[in-house]
Amino acid sequence: MGAIFQFFDESNFVTIITLCWLSLYCFLTLWIFFYKYLAISKMVKDERESLESILKGEQKFPRGAIFLSVDYSVGSGIFSLWKNETLKQATGGLSFLSIIASTSPFIGLFGTVVEILDAFGRLGNTGQVSFDIIAPVISKALVATAAGILTAIPAYTFFMILKRRVYDLGVYIQMQIDYLTSAK
Repeated sequence: MGAIFQFFDESNFVTIITLCWLSLYCFLTLWIFFYKYLAISKMVKDERESLESILKGEQKFPRGAIFLSVDYSVGSGIFSLWKNETLKQATGGLSFLSIIASTSPFIGLFGTVVEILDAFGRLGNTGQVSFDIIAPVISKALVATAAGILTAIPAYTFFMILKRRVYDLGVYIQMQIDYLTSAK
C-alpha cells in the first residue's frame, strides 16, 4: 500500500488526473455492463416467450406496451415502430462503452507522454544520466498506458457481448414480425 502512495506522491499532476479519469471509466464500464446485460437479457427472455405464445396461438400480438390498445388491423408500420423503439431502448449506453474502449488507451498514452516529458525535463537538468536512473522513470510513466489498455479491454469485450445480446433481441422481434405479417 505504501508503494501506491509513493507512486502518487512522485507522479505528475496530469498522470494522477489521467489515472483518476481511467478509474472513473472502469467504474462506468462495469456499471453499464451489468445494468444493460440484465435489462437486455430480460428483454430477450420476454420476446422469446412472446414469440412462443404467438406460435402456439395464445396471443395475437407481441407483448409490447404499444400493442395493448391496438385493434386487429395492425399494419407493418406499427411493427417497425415497435422494433425500432425496443432496439433503441436496448442499445442506450452501448455507444459509451465503445467510446471508453477506443479512448482509454489514448488517455493512458497521454498520461505516459506527459510523465516522460516531465521526467526528462528534470533529469536533463542534472547533467550526466545513466540507464539506472532513466529505467525507473520510464517504468513509472508507463503505468498510465497500462491502465488505459486495462480499461479498454473489458469495455470493448462488454460492448461486444451486449451488442450480441441486442442482436438476439432483434432476431426474436423480427421473427414475431415475420410470423404475424405472413399470417395475414
